[in-house]
Amino acid sequence: MPSQGTIGDRVRGLRLSRRMSQAQLAGPDLSDSYVSLIESGKRTPTPVVARLLAERLGCTTEFLLHGIEPRQRIDTELGLRHAELELYHGDPAVAAERFTEIVQAAGEDNAMLAAHARLGVARAMEAQGRLSRAVEAYERLRREAAAHPERLADLPLTIALCRCYQRAGDRLRARDLGAHALGQVDRLGVTEGELAVELALALVEAETGLPYVGQVLSAAGPERASDRSTEVLALWQASVTAAEGEDSALAVQLAEDAIAAGRPARIAVRRARIAMHWARLAAADPGNTDLDRANALARSAAEVFAEFPAERQDHARSLLALSSVLLRTGDTESAAEYADGALHLLDGVKGTLAAAAHLVFAEAALARSEDPALSLERAHDLLDVATPDRETARAWRTLGDLWGRAGVLDRQSGAYRRALEAVGIRVNIPGALTTTVLAR
Repeated sequence: MPSQGTIGDRVRGLRLSRRMSQAQLAGPDLSDSYVSLIESGKRTPTPVVARLLAERLGCTTEFLLHGIEPRQRIDTELGLRHAELELYHGDPAVAAERFTEIVQAAGEDNAMLAAHARLGVARAMEAQGRLSRAVEAYERLRREAAAHPERLADLPLTIALCRCYQRAGDRLRARDLGAHALGQVDRLGVTEGELAVELALALVEAETGLPYVGQVLSAAGPERASDRSTEVLALWQASVTAAEGEDSALAVQLAEDAIAAGRPARIAVRRARIAMHWARLAAADPGNTDLDRANALARSAAEVFAEFPAERQDHARSLLALSSVLLRTGDTESAAEYADGALHLLDGVKGTLAAAAHLVFAEAALARSEDPALSLERAHDLLDVATPDRETARAWRTLGDLWGRAGVLDRQSGAYRRALEAVGIRVNIPGALTTTVLAR
């Protein structure tokens, strides 16, 4: 039985295989010109018309609309849901394999199904940190969305690319994509819902579109949500058991229940990240005087992350964001306490976050006219083994600023040079230019 990529292709293929004319297929209920429009892809049949055509062509309505028979479709739907559960609550590498299997099984016969499975592959690549592969996949899907808007929506792909380019270090491209996505959302007037949260998070990470981020935070700030991972895993296992017992419909329903059970937590964590980044930016901006709001957002983000053991690093980041806000308000004692809490969460893990906690200790010591040297040395040692990236560069720059405030100018210039090296600039430029370079 033919199963070409579109409804029109399938109608035409089946009609020709049965040696029917367009007029014969149209019968007394439809016009042959309407059948022609369906076959050319210029019209999509309504459910009633699809059932009528399926009867005359001797196939199921499911096959006519989707290119696969009902049992095939429900098994594929189950495969997609289990891959999505693997992405959210299991191993992203396994999720990528499962999505890839669906892409290969769908082939060219089921273009829409294959497109959604390829989107799953891209998301799994991103979750693994394979950003270059994820960008390639998202870019291909975005081109496909432009050519076939009935298969994929452009906006979620643009948001995903904005996020990936930012995390890969291409801030200019990230900001361009963020501006494009923001233009689409402005036309729609969307400031609430999962899509708005995804866009706001991408924008605040890229440090652009902040008025829109503020609107999203005002419409739906950080929300508390409980960790339902045990329930999710139980439903997922029940779905697998039902599938093994050949009860595919029940397996799909249980998988959908598992995905739904985890959704509030996923959204709550994303909102908390938006609030955390907003507070961090507010603390770093000398012109921002709304420190009460920054304080409230950082605290609420920390409360959300505290509910999820898997979010320990973001919990530590939120405490450090709160510490930065408290330093701005002059509460050095509380700032140091929260930084110490972040170190406990990191539990001996070395790197930029741990260094940032010691930088808080050093700044608090300077504010109290105490010697910051020990904290600055510890921060240096931790940054020395950190992965070079923009976040590490900022920490080196802060270290240089604090050495300068302590009057140790040779250490200041050395830290500034390391800041430049962390973003790939290996030149002997005076440290005073570091801020300008890192802001590019």
